[in-house]
Amino acid sequence: MLDYVVELTTDATRIGPQHHERLRSEGFDDRAILQMTLIAAWFNYINRVADALGVGRESVSSRSATTAQAD
Repeated sequence: MLDYVVELTTDATRIGPQHHERLRSEGFDDRAILQMTLIAAWFNYINRVADALGVGRESVSSRSATTAQAD
């Protein structure tokens, strides 16, 4: 499962039927494959949006200015 999710995250265009067959051979049914795909894709999407908007990041100069104001 983790190999599949890493491949999905790295380059989803390389996912093919062989990946799904491998997951089935490991005991995952189609619903489980769909769920792991949706969850991994959702997190990838949200992380990319957050990265693009700078969410959760604070520039060094902003931190320095905030620290200086607090003093």
